[in-house]
Amino acid sequence: MIINAILAFVAIFISLMLHEMAHGYVALCLGDDTAKSKRRLSFNPLHHIDWFGTVILPLILFFSKIGFVFGWAKPVPVNYDKISGGKKGVILVASAGIIANIGLALIAMLLLKIILSLPYFAAGGVLAMFCFQMIFINLILAVFNLLPIPPLDGSKIFFGWSKNKMVQKYMQMENYGLSFVVFLMFILPAILLVFDIRFNPLVTLVKSVTSAIMRFLIQGI
Repeated sequence: MIINAILAFVAIFISLMLHEMAHGYVALCLGDDTAKSKRRLSFNPLHHIDWFGTVILPLILFFSKIGFVFGWAKPVPVNYDKISGGKKGVILVASAGIIANIGLALIAMLLLKIILSLPYFAAGGVLAMFCFQMIFINLILAVFNLLPIPPLDGSKIFFGWSKNKMVQKYMQMENYGLSFVVFLMFILPAILLVFDIRFNPLVTLVKSVTSAIMRFLIQGI
């Protein structure tokens, strides 16, 4: 249990850090050096930690055994006015973190396949567990961030480039978006439980999509 918790925590921290750095690197390539000037392209973990999203929430989710762990690092600052390429540029920057998570999941799957093909060695079990955690956590982060709820990446991918006034007002609700996610994940299920309804809509959606992708990928191992 302790080893699994440590592996999950390390996996989610690496995944969150590289997710945010991917946004910054793509933004830099497209003309915005804000993340670089704020030292957010650094591999120093202290530059990326959000104490609630990176530490406290993942630990709560892990020990609550709801079935998956997610979180967030300190968001990388991006000045979209500096991004070249218009709509395409915005979508590329917004999707960079999700692409990074998918890439990490595929790399972990390849490493897991190599480890499982090797003769038994002492650290093999731990490495295999870590790879499995990396696959599952990165797929969860990719699916979760595709949700079109500000400030998640999905909102910027689907709406961030729009000039529509109603859409812009929706995108300005970033300060309430994570509160809405917390409501869907914790408060609404607690309310439903009062009526003897055991249902968590957000967890069910993310787990269902992630599990389907996971099953598809594991077939190749």
